[in-house]
Amino acid sequence: MRHRRRPVLAVASLGLCALLASAGLAVAAEPSGGAATEPSAGAAAAAVTPLTASNFRYTLSETPSSLVSALDAALPNVSMSTVADDGNRTPSCGSAPSVTHRTAYYCWNSGDQGTSAWYPQGITTSSDAYGSGTYEGKRINLVSWYDHADDGIDKGVRISVSNLSASAAAPPYRHILLVEPSGTTGSPSYEPVDIHAGGIMWYGNLLYVPDTSGGFRVFDLDHLWRVSTGDSSAVGRQRDGSYHAFNYKYVLPQTARFTDSTVGGYAQLRHSSVSLDRTSTPDSVIVSEYRSPSDVDAGAQVRTVRVPIDYRDRYLKPASDGIVKATEAYRTDLESVQGSTAVDGEFFFSQSDGSDHSNPNSDGDLHTFAAPSGALVRHGNALTVGAEDLSYDPTRDYLWSLGEYPGYRWVYAADASSF
Repeated sequence: MRHRRRPVLAVASLGLCALLASAGLAVAAEPSGGAATEPSAGAAAAAVTPLTASNFRYTLSETPSSLVSALDAALPNVSMSTVADDGNRTPSCGSAPSVTHRTAYYCWNSGDQGTSAWYPQGITTSSDAYGSGTYEGKRINLVSWYDHADDGIDKGVRISVSNLSASAAAPPYRHILLVEPSGTTGSPSYEPVDIHAGGIMWYGNLLYVPDTSGGFRVFDLDHLWRVSTGDSSAVGRQRDGSYHAFNYKYVLPQTARFTDSTVGGYAQLRHSSVSLDRTSTPDSVIVSEYRSPSDVDAGAQVRTVRVPIDYRDRYLKPASDGIVKATEAYRTDLESVQGSTAVDGEFFFSQSDGSDHSNPNSDGDLHTFAAPSGALVRHGNALTVGAEDLSYDPTRDYLWSLGEYPGYRWVYAADASSF
């Protein structure tokens, strides 16, 4: 059915009660999944418990502007549209993904489809960046990948820039590298960003990437830099004064971070995924935790929070006392959550279900929850195997997700209102 507009509520604590976890999924650690068992067929998975939202908090710190300016002076600045037009890879899909209410899909080239050196995780679109749906006149999707190689060189996180304006079915794309400025203003450099990048969220000129145990890293698209290529092992400023990034042509620097904390006895929130909700007032950020089935069985909580964001400076929005606080929070105890978002007060959660692509019961599940008092409802096998992050495009009612496993890495959208 079509979504009805619901008010977004700041929820007071109703206490922490023991909940039923959704039944029986079995996967391994967050990055790569494992063997699966099928959950029960029942639609309603569990009740949901509201939490005291204001107990989840964030503190802003910024990269010294002098260091960013020094790198601006040392490196050519380019626009996102320039990068989008400079795609050097062409997708090729061998088959279509099995996705409930599928509306769109595309893939990667054969090398990216099969590599075990990088795993895709997060997705965001130019409809997150601006309500018009485009950025610098182009419809663009961004996908985060984390370095999974065991070659002694940690390259951190790369971002795929896919130009859907050029082709919706086979958008040309290019990878860029996330970096953190380092060094001094007299000798500025940068380093890889060593995080899991389980989600990604684009808002105006800023890109938010969750740091699992540390909150958010924030990257500024107004400082996209072109660097030298030809050396796949070099990163940062070299002795000859050149700048490299493991043979990537463009780098995107971290310019701020939001470090999370809690009060009231709450455990620190695990920042496993992030998405933007443009249907709330004000716009807001949805954060969810990944916990394995064994974690949940051992009593670990699984929580989701909403944090307001300010359209003027693109930063998380402080409350009247100057402190950035969540305005909505729930305990779901839903295992293996890889992504989440919210649309008109209804929450969506993607759930991985193992890596056995030959078993249809390993396909990812989608769960919905009508806040603040509904139960989780399971839409079994609605997503692909290895389902990851979620992002909602309100201009087309597309609910985007993607698969992480080699050979099964579709990027796809479903009709959100059909769930």
